[in-house]
Amino acid sequence: MTAPHESALFGEVPVLIVRPGGADGAASRGKATALPTVVWFHGFGADKERHLPELQRFAAAGLLAIGVDAVGHGQRRLPDFERLVARSPSASAALFESLLAQTVAEVPRLIDTLVDRGLSDPQRIHVAGVSMGGCIVYGAIVADRRVGAAAALLGSPAWLCPDGVDFPLDRFFPTALLSIAAENDTVVPPAAAQALHQLLVPAYARQPDRLRYRVIPGASHLMLPEQWAGAVGQASAWLSRF
Repeated sequence: MTAPHESALFGEVPVLIVRPGGADGAASRGKATALPTVVWFHGFGADKERHLPELQRFAAAGLLAIGVDAVGHGQRRLPDFERLVARSPSASAALFESLLAQTVAEVPRLIDTLVDRGLSDPQRIHVAGVSMGGCIVYGAIVADRRVGAAAALLGSPAWLCPDGVDFPLDRFFPTALLSIAAENDTVVPPAAAQALHQLLVPAYARQPDRLRYRVIPGASHLMLPEQWAGAVGQASAWLSRF
């Protein structure tokens, strides 16, 4: 049986909320408890509804699952999104990075709302996402130190260091970071995520179990169903562990 879900608006941010089993009953009796939470970010051109199965899976693992429509997507999709994306590769890339950065900038206010409304335990707030959402995950860690654990699927942190600027390495530890890459990904090549993990090893020397980089052999950016199920399972287990 899948958990029920509800739509909400956190300020200007449209979200989809899936509560773990038992949480709805407690809330209806006026006994709502702040829960461990995962905030999920979708890929470029997608929306929060597309990932309802993943949100349901996180909720089944005991997490309050919050799906977010990135800036320019879903309920706030740009009216000329397709035309903007169809422009030159450089213009499309600029749009991608702009929407990505704007979404990351919303993360602190989003966490504030989750905590202020009594929905989320401020000591157990996690983030996860795929593709553009995976890129957002790296930015969210840098943007808000309250992120306790993170799972970046098929994402890249390269946008955090434009023009040769160094990675903001001091912003990652002690966040428990799992990155999952596809071996044959040509859309979001895994090199940047792998390089970041190598750079972070010294920072996690005291707690190396909080840093993990995994590659799905033979997988491309559009993974097979069984590969995707395995990746989401790893992400769910990682977030539940922390």
